[in-house]
Amino acid sequence: MSVRNPARLALGVALTLSVAPAVAKDAPDPYVAKGEATNCIPIRSIRSTNVRDDRTIDFVMNSRKIYRNTLPSSCPSLGFEKRFSYRTSLSQLCSVDIITVLWNAGPGLQPGASCGLGKFQPMEKAAK
Repeated sequence: MSVRNPARLALGVALTLSVAPAVAKDAPDPYVAKGEATNCIPIRSIRSTNVRDDRTIDFVMNSRKIYRNTLPSSCPSLGFEKRFSYRTSLSQLCSVDIITVLWNAGPGLQPGASCGLGKFQPMEKAAK
């Protein structure tokens, strides 16, 4: 590759390096804790999950009730991958259970870090 105008190339590199990627600001948390935390939630009632970060998962139930699980420790890549699996022999997911982050690696999902769950805190929309 030949460079006809080295000053133009330098300017292009400088502009490229000086542009910082836009970082999305985290939206304010719309929920507040309501009531006592519980050790388990019924698996059949889980409608969906929302991974908020490496330590926080909101479990949305069929009744639209939300239980927030704050893991005792950060779980590497959970907030980035936003997906996990779990195994239990019970019909409930409990604070003693382990989740495994699922990585998108090649032709399928691969297991990543395994992390323990915390208690399930009922949440409700914050009053405006």
